[in-house]
Amino acid sequence: MENTIPANQQAIQLVGEDKLIHNTDKPVDKPGPYQILLKVEALGLCFSDLKLLKQFNNHVRKSEILSGIDPAVLKELPSYKPGTEPVVPGHEAYGVIVAVGDKVTHHKAGEKVLVQTDYRWLKTKNSNSAFGYNIEGGLQQYVILDERVIIEPDSGESFLIPVDKDISAASIALVEPWACVESSYITEERNTLKPGGRLLVVKDEGKSISGIAASLSDKGEPAEVTTFGVNSDLADIETDAKEAASLAELPAEYYDDIIYFGSDKATIELLDEKLAAQGIINIVLCGDKIGEEVSVGVGRTHYGMTRWIGTVGCDACESYKTVPAMGEIRPNDKVLIIGAAGPMGQMHVIRVLSLETENLTVVGTDFDDERIESLAAKAEPLAKQNNVKLSLVNPKNNPVTDKFSYFAIMAPVGPLVAQAIKDSSEGALINIFAGIPATVKQEIDLDLYIANKCFMFGTSGSRLSDMKIVLEKVLTGKLNTNCSVDAISGIAGAIDGIRAVEARALAGKIIVFPQKPDMPLTPLTELAEKMPEVAAKLDNGLWTKEAEEELLKQG
Repeated sequence: MENTIPANQQAIQLVGEDKLIHNTDKPVDKPGPYQILLKVEALGLCFSDLKLLKQFNNHVRKSEILSGIDPAVLKELPSYKPGTEPVVPGHEAYGVIVAVGDKVTHHKAGEKVLVQTDYRWLKTKNSNSAFGYNIEGGLQQYVILDERVIIEPDSGESFLIPVDKDISAASIALVEPWACVESSYITEERNTLKPGGRLLVVKDEGKSISGIAASLSDKGEPAEVTTFGVNSDLADIETDAKEAASLAELPAEYYDDIIYFGSDKATIELLDEKLAAQGIINIVLCGDKIGEEVSVGVGRTHYGMTRWIGTVGCDACESYKTVPAMGEIRPNDKVLIIGAAGPMGQMHVIRVLSLETENLTVVGTDFDDERIESLAAKAEPLAKQNNVKLSLVNPKNNPVTDKFSYFAIMAPVGPLVAQAIKDSSEGALINIFAGIPATVKQEIDLDLYIANKCFMFGTSGSRLSDMKIVLEKVLTGKLNTNCSVDAISGIAGAIDGIRAVEARALAGKIIVFPQKPDMPLTPLTELAEKMPEVAAKLDNGLWTKEAEEELLKQG
């Protein structure tokens, strides 16, 4: 098979902020002893690609890998492109392995695989490494991967998932974005102090401390406790506490749990900066109110998975009781999906409508009437079938004024989070799905957030387990990811495709077929005119395996 591998290939490279080039002569690297050469069969374009496009080396996943792997491995990997090095984007990939090094043990040539992109054990400064970010992605015909990079240390599993069923390449590539959606609903949340973690307890003068012992995990206490304003050991836990001389001098992004007994805006905003990734900040108001909006790191809620909880009372453990087991839709939820008619929003709508959950009401908003019509054609029959009350509206024409118990936010806009809190009913869950940049803070009504027992959360990317769940649904026919396809392209049309994503010009996903490199961006609605033989294989306008086969056999 190696004899058929070309010396050069076509690729899209990001060479600077908002600077894409179409390279028609990029070398195809030969795999080293531990490396794998993947021939990319299909790739989905994603709104997340725009974040890399706009931020380039400032994106949290484009920076250098700081831990989790021997640096010598990275030096051997030609596709490792951190910082300002040009990189090939694209992370929703499916392909076939065409060559492997002699020390590769998990894979062999000829395997068809789905790429899991999110290497969470390879830490960057504010996030982790990922395929299509600091490791070259799939917007090229061939890409090198290293087995020492793609094997998860804890499980020993490969992040190339074998696919042994002959279905459309597009439907498999789309497992990745669908898995990101799945992950946002089923990721487990912590509702105790982190065992073995770092705890910071802060108390305003005149306030008393209560509920810390009741907030402990049955798996153990924090390993480190720091206090400020307490001036004595915490009597109800065994871990020795160290009193800090100054909050400002405490390390940034360090504490897994922060409990603040008080209501001072400036103190809360300072404590936000001390919260570690995946940390929880607990505001115990003790009957007081903050009285003004507070600047909160909503970007880190998505990328850093930080969490905000609180109680109007005096007992810290009451706040932890408001944390849901996961961000799943609940019976009787009234759901608002903001940006519902875009590519990812459509996935959220379809997923929610497909749940066997009682008495759901779903409102989807979008500012594009044509995209709403496209979504309605897919969603309304499903809503009727599953007895879900569905309303799709353009808020410019029909402002939404109701209260909701669940929000899914598709646009990376901080004020949407603030508005969700204002529109929340008691116990509201706020799924910040869109990747608001990690550095972004937003003024929110934290008093209302705490009084309504809201919980905002976010996840970034997907886990191996999420992809396996979605892949199983696809392979067994329970989920047709092809319903998301709105346009197709080769490498030559991929830059136009990325710009179409940026302009929100299409309601669904764009699938790039790198092995048809010269094909321009072609919406499915134009196939009848431009590729009638392919159009004839569509199913009521939806992409199919038969249409894909017809496309790939054409010269």
